Amino acid sequence: MAKKILMICGDYCEDYETMVPFQTLLAVGHTVHAVCPGKKAGEHIATAIHDFEGDQTYSEKRGHNFTLNATFAEVRAEDYDALVIPGGRGPEYLRLNEQVLAAVRHFFSANKPVAAVCHGAQLLAGARVLEGRRCSAYPACRAEVELAGGKYADIPVDQAVTDGNLVSAPAWPAHPAWLSQFLALLGTRISH
Repeated sequence: MAKKILMICGDYCEDYETMVPFQTLLAVGHTVHAVCPGKKAGEHIATAIHDFEGDQTYSEKRGHNFTLNATFAEVRAEDYDALVIPGGRGPEYLRLNEQVLAAVRHFFSANKPVAAVCHGAQLLAGARVLEGRRCSAYPACRAEVELAGGKYADIPVDQAVTDGNLVSAPAWPAHPAWLSQFLALLGTRISH
């Protein structure tokens, strides 16, 4: 059965971590509403491309404009079956918005599937939903996971981990594993 999924985005969310799950979930028949606080359906966020080029951390370049298809002020978390949180720089400031934090908390209190990747863990930490949970993230976010009472999952960059209703991964190279585990939580079956 198709699910209704909320994706909370912000300016400079990582390009792949926004576009790929959005398009993948639509392609398998789910409804995805991409929203950003302070923006309306039809407006866009700027994305950032994070790449791994051999430096001590990722590099960042301007990405695409990603068009939002729903208005944050008009959505109710209760109306959705699942939540997706892209990484990048968006979670850094989204975690300061009490309405965003309340929406994130809803998905955990209702035990609905949540997929977070990379810096998405910053938003989970800000919402205080990581206590006792195993959560992966970009390695530089390990402190946020642990300070929020979570257990940092130190896994390869192309892997993901599921702990209850939470699927998390270190970065976009994990998309196949991350999305596969999220689809399993959603009950999505793909046959060949």
